[in-house]
Amino acid sequence: MAIVIQPYRPEHEPAVAEFNQRLRRALDDENLVFYRWAQPRWLPRTAESRIYNEFFVAVDGGIVRGGYALKTQVFFFPDGQIRSIGYYHHPLSEGIVNKAHAMVGALLLRDAIQRAPLLYCLGMGGYDRPLPQMLVRLGWTNSLVPFFFRVVNPSRFLKNMQTLRSSPTRKFLTDLAAHSGAGWAGSKLLQGYRALRAPRSIDSRCCEVASFEAGDAESLQSLWEQARQACSFTAVRDAEALRVLYPPAETRLTRLVMKRNGAAIGWAVVGERRKDLKYGNMRVGSVVDCFALPGELFSVVRGATEILERQGFDLILSNQSHEAWGEAFKAAGYLPGPSNFIFAASKKLAELLAPFEEVRPRMHLTRADGDGLPGNF
Repeated sequence: MAIVIQPYRPEHEPAVAEFNQRLRRALDDENLVFYRWAQPRWLPRTAESRIYNEFFVAVDGGIVRGGYALKTQVFFFPDGQIRSIGYYHHPLSEGIVNKAHAMVGALLLRDAIQRAPLLYCLGMGGYDRPLPQMLVRLGWTNSLVPFFFRVVNPSRFLKNMQTLRSSPTRKFLTDLAAHSGAGWAGSKLLQGYRALRAPRSIDSRCCEVASFEAGDAESLQSLWEQARQACSFTAVRDAEALRVLYPPAETRLTRLVMKRNGAAIGWAVVGERRKDLKYGNMRVGSVVDCFALPGELFSVVRGATEILERQGFDLILSNQSHEAWGEAFKAAGYLPGPSNFIFAASKKLAELLAPFEEVRPRMHLTRADGDGLPGNF
């Protein structure tokens, strides 16, 4: 029987549960499963929402063989227009464990393009993964989003960062650096050097807020309207979008507003990254999202970093596509590292981002635009 891709409805939930069980038995990975419930818990579609998730499943005679999620959101484009586009995420196919269903992945992507011709993917874990390889073959425009990290606790970093401990020799050297204090001294020297070269800005105040809905809404709206001109392409980050994306119910996130003379000059959202074997037992924090007036980027990064350090994180990470934000993170003591966070645009979307090499340096994409929310930041 032919596979039919259709909206995920409550009557599909038992078949999805069976699909997830088959994947678990084959892969022993509790994270590699599709959504249990048909109604999205994060960003459900409502009559007034401009940002929402929808789920779709590939059904083969009553048996679910795969599914994907499609987030619809409005973006600011290089021509100054605001357009609604789609983010294709969490695609899952039984083809990863059974070659008889190898075509399901391609069918899911084709269905998503038909529903949202202006489509992008972000994250995906590196070019060695099946999805980005397929997108490259299909001619999607793509690039890596730079990755930045700041070591807060050098000793724990050296003892836990698995990529530094991949051989007995490396393990010995990192343990030596950790126990001798050389790692701590080197890290502090680098951060001290960066601090001396960091921009000097007028005093500002970093305020933790329970919600972006409170008295800052008007100021945040003004901030968006002023700061968006510094971006060639970015998700709309106005007051309404912040209210929807970062509601008070998301208690894992900390919302920060940077103020001067009572007005918002920038904001950031930070949180703890979920456990990952490559970081060992470290507590890993993340600057999930951020936005600021031109010239105020460093103040926002510094404020967000200080909050995460006070919260006791050993390592802080962020992905930032905009060159100016990358420079602000480096000025705040972050180092660039190898990235596996990929942006890929469908052919229709890429036409609106041409010439891409000129547009790319001022694109503002963060983990919040891709695999970072709601939990993988």
